[in-house]
Amino acid sequence: MQHINFDLHQLQAFIAVAERGSFRAAAEHIHLSPPALSRRIEKLESILGTRLFNRTTREVELTSLGRIFLERARSAVDDLEAAMLGISDIAATRSGRVTVACVPSAALYFLPQVISSFSRQYPAIRIRVIDESMNQTLQSVLSGESDFGIGFMSSLMPEIKFEDIHDDPFVVAMRRDHPLTTRKTVSWSTIANERLISVARSSGNRQLLDDVLTQAGIKPDFAFEVSHIGTLLGMVEAGLGLAAVPRMALPANHSAVIGLPLKNPTISRSLGLLTRQGVTLRPAAAMFHTHLSEALRKRRPAPDAPLQSKR
Repeated sequence: MQHINFDLHQLQAFIAVAERGSFRAAAEHIHLSPPALSRRIEKLESILGTRLFNRTTREVELTSLGRIFLERARSAVDDLEAAMLGISDIAATRSGRVTVACVPSAALYFLPQVISSFSRQYPAIRIRVIDESMNQTLQSVLSGESDFGIGFMSSLMPEIKFEDIHDDPFVVAMRRDHPLTTRKTVSWSTIANERLISVARSSGNRQLLDDVLTQAGIKPDFAFEVSHIGTLLGMVEAGLGLAAVPRMALPANHSAVIGLPLKNPTISRSLGLLTRQGVTLRPAAAMFHTHLSEALRKRRPAPDAPLQSKR
């Protein structure tokens, strides 16, 4: 096999250009002249035998092979730094990067709070979030694009390790001025004649709802279907109807929307962290993984507790 002889400086230069989309901005970031930066990139491309960037007069973008190599380069730089520094030193001084894939219902309100608290402790570690469907979250973890994922699993996959952490029941989301907000819980039969809003059938949450409701002999008539849970909650806030959503999808003190526990049947999903089997997380990713795990455990609600107090 041909010996590949590129150095850390070339990888750092490549990552800087890829993340900033500009040779000039990348050169300023790593304190290098633009011509010197260009030489490093050209040398790396020569060693690899392929172009990593498509260059025009106005912009720079990764080629398809460049996008693949970017994740490998980041991993190589992270692993090298981890070998040179103790994890406590990395936490205090490194400029690390973590990529996490997350289902939208958890990314909407829960994840930003966790990222905020983590960033206060480790301001030099950057977080990239891939907020996609459950299937896309799994694929991102399997491909190595993401260090780990946040999601739920209806069936086990041998390639994925699933750490079940949080039981996330479905609630019925409604405006605070809706007559049903006087109740502690709401049954599916009670909302049968209400206008109901749902996410599309391609959503993992919708698939879970359909499976459980079909077994219970319930066939709700959804008046509206949307692709994203953020849009769904906006429609509820506008008074267009009610929606069954995971408890985590609603913030603790939404000004206009409240979520009440649903029963008959009760529907819940097991939310947890997903990693590839046999893969050891890099130090920065391991720290964020631990931080997320603790945050999820703290969210365990009391049985049949309302999502939030009415006001």
